[in-house]
Amino acid sequence: MAKSEHLVCQHLENISSDALEKYQKIIRQYVRRRTGIYALYHGDRLYYVGLASNLRSRLKGHLRDRHKNLWDRFSVYITIGDQHMKELESIVLRISKPSGNKVKGKFKRSENLRRLFAKDIRKLQKDEFNRILGREMTKLVLDGKSRKGRKATLAKYVQKRFKIRAKYKGKIYKGSVRSDGMILFNKRRFSSPSIAAKPIVAKGTAINGWYFWEYERAPGDWVLLNELRR
Repeated sequence: MAKSEHLVCQHLENISSDALEKYQKIIRQYVRRRTGIYALYHGDRLYYVGLASNLRSRLKGHLRDRHKNLWDRFSVYITIGDQHMKELESIVLRISKPSGNKVKGKFKRSENLRRLFAKDIRKLQKDEFNRILGREMTKLVLDGKSRKGRKATLAKYVQKRFKIRAKYKGKIYKGSVRSDGMILFNKRRFSSPSIAAKPIVAKGTAINGWYFWEYERAPGDWVLLNELRR
């Protein structure tokens, strides 16, 4: 999404449910056939969160369906398009856990970091244990050396294998970084991002691999490899 764009274009908050009947003509002109997220409240307590492509129709429906008499106020947030609506709803559901929602919010591609967090904690505790007892950690991953003895530039930034890519003259080149920090590209191994970029760029061209390659920080979230050093 470009910086000049925004998601919510209009909103109406903390309105009595009675207004849906008493002032339906006014509300209809605001929300009829408009896309957005709405919230239902019982007093000051959030009861239900939903999304709709026709907000007015959905709100009126909740006056008669299983939610009838369980809410008395509502808020609507009208959006420009619906590209990220489902995930936005999921975020709200997972944070607020409204009592009226039966389904927990789900993400299409998001990576759950809980398992990685546990793994990193165990590794940190093991390193601390060995440091306190004066033992040397001899794993290949920790000393940052490849099997041939070459030191991998990325070794100290790597915890698990991840994908990388580079865009050059209209083409996309894909590779990966191993757990020992070595870069795999075009069936070859490279010890640094800049060396791995040389087969792609014109011969003799100076290139900084940290700003040439991108890595997938999270599913679909590609950033410059240099972000690892920050």
